[in-house]
Amino acid sequence: MKKALTMIIALSMLGSTVACSSGQGTSSAGENSTSKSGDAPKKVELKVFLGGLDRFRDQFEKYFAAFAEKEKKEKNIEVTINTEYPGSDNATQILKTRLATGDVPDIFSLHAVNDIPDYYKAGYLEDLTKQPLSDKLIDGIKSLVTIDNKVVAVPLESLSWGYLYNKKIFNDLGIKPPSTLTEMKTVVQTLNDKKIKPFMLSYKESWIPQLFLPLTIGGLGNSSHKDFVDKMYKDQGSFAEVKDMFGIIDLVNSNGTERAFEVGNDDGAADFAAGKAAMWVQGPWDADSLLKANSKFEFGVAPLPINDDPNATQINVSVSTSLAMATKTKNKEVSADLLNFILDDQASNELYQGMKFNPVSKNHSFKPYPWVEDASVYVNKGQAFKDPQIPAAVKDESGKALQAYYSKKNVRR
Repeated sequence: MKKALTMIIALSMLGSTVACSSGQGTSSAGENSTSKSGDAPKKVELKVFLGGLDRFRDQFEKYFAAFAEKEKKEKNIEVTINTEYPGSDNATQILKTRLATGDVPDIFSLHAVNDIPDYYKAGYLEDLTKQPLSDKLIDGIKSLVTIDNKVVAVPLESLSWGYLYNKKIFNDLGIKPPSTLTEMKTVVQTLNDKKIKPFMLSYKESWIPQLFLPLTIGGLGNSSHKDFVDKMYKDQGSFAEVKDMFGIIDLVNSNGTERAFEVGNDDGAADFAAGKAAMWVQGPWDADSLLKANSKFEFGVAPLPINDDPNATQINVSVSTSLAMATKTKNKEVSADLLNFILDDQASNELYQGMKFNPVSKNHSFKPYPWVEDASVYVNKGQAFKDPQIPAAVKDESGKALQAYYSKKNVRR
């Protein structure tokens, strides 16, 4: 009887909070302690929607655990974070459905350039201008998450991108990134002569071929077709005006690796890091996956030539994945605390560097990665354009269309 009573008392003193809508969650440390005044901790549950970021699950879960511990220690708030990591192909549609039906996450990821205007107009984005994080943002980055003079998101991925190339292969063959389509054809011929596949093709996921869209429209829209995007928004334009974009698309598709529809992003990263192709129309957001596959892999970033006008060969500068607070969240205080912690002066350096992201805060002190410096050479010379504002629905459809286009052009590749 005494042993049983002792066991019951011991068990009653243990407590833990574990919750996660996707099979993994983060809970605060020291749940059973109370504040110095003796008050029981306030309990808050946050729903965090991180579309397309599953490859960073470990980093986020560790960071959220640190936030929960900090919130418990400083504010006596016991935070449980339910994280959700849908894939890139369906994350946008899932989020829109959730927001429309009232099943609103407290914090959610979105594409800064493509999504902020529509989400802001629909009233989904909380104003973060007065939060400490706002003053920390680098000016050039801050403008890309600002609308109507309001900061409405915390940038994660600040990007300067075009295509990736294998530095060892290029150096061994004495190849330099080309500045025109004709020069790219010469590079492709050199690689083919050496029995090296010029391009990695990974079209299993439609968001990968759609990368041609912002690169080609961005380059043409910043050179020979400066009013194209505006005309499209006014229903006065047509893709027939920019059919030049298919020059580079056809070159890539006809000189790429086989079984494109069997290879997704993860397999593509592993194959590219293994040297199975010299170039990949992909962005440096895959740096973490590439280096996990081959820690010694050296890759560069260069602008994609789309025609024989070198002025159209430019780097795409963008802020993509960002975090926003829902206006309808019932946990504004803790949600704001978490977003501010994302740019914590000390902890965020390790977070951003660990995910291979660029610095976005004035207080980020880590050294940019080599591929960032590669792209910066072009940006500093003025060979860059701001990521064109193309609706997500258009990008989704273009990805599917380019999959179909490849399939018809390349039967049984």
